[in-house]
Amino acid sequence: MSGAAPRGVFITFEGIDGSGKSTQARALAEALGARLTREPGGSVGAEEIRRLLVEGDAARWSPETEILLFTAARRDHVEKTIRPALEAGLVIVSDRFADSTRVYQGAARAALRGKVDLLHEAMIALEPDLTFVIDTDPDVALARGLARRSGEDRFESLGAGFQHRLRAGFRALATEYPDRVVLIAGDRAPDTIAADVLTRARAFLAERGHG
Repeated sequence: MSGAAPRGVFITFEGIDGSGKSTQARALAEALGARLTREPGGSVGAEEIRRLLVEGDAARWSPETEILLFTAARRDHVEKTIRPALEAGLVIVSDRFADSTRVYQGAARAALRGKVDLLHEAMIALEPDLTFVIDTDPDVALARGLARRSGEDRFESLGAGFQHRLRAGFRALATEYPDRVVLIAGDRAPDTIAADVLTRARAFLAERGHG
């Protein structure tokens, strides 16, 4: 009788708007043959909430309301997508997770980190095994993000000062969580960044027995 499948590995990508993290998340998932997902979103219910969060005027929601909406979306994402993948022993790569809420609503948009952590512990209780922060010049990233004209630019509309605060918040994660957060220099060619990320990810997976 075979034993249960080993737990999978949960890898996340974080960074400011326009940092290129989505490109890198896709590249790593493809290289590893891993499941790719995103936040806000990643499940049917969470994708419905996504539109409320990323579209519309910057003042549409207060930071407190944003925390509740992000947590609701994340709870559905974890229930429907992330935990089933981990229980099946898969590698799953997510474009954003809880660190984004810690930085956006917990530090850069408002000083609400205590509320973010309280809700996360009560409703999510899951951390990534490995997080890559794509560290990019905020002014360059903001111009790139606005140029996309995706319609999902609610946070970009908060301006350059907000993006600089975001960068500081994401860089601080590497100090707060040194065992899982890796800063990746993002002002390089995408292929160079992808090769760097893949090397680090493969080394981590090998240590975890996912060769």
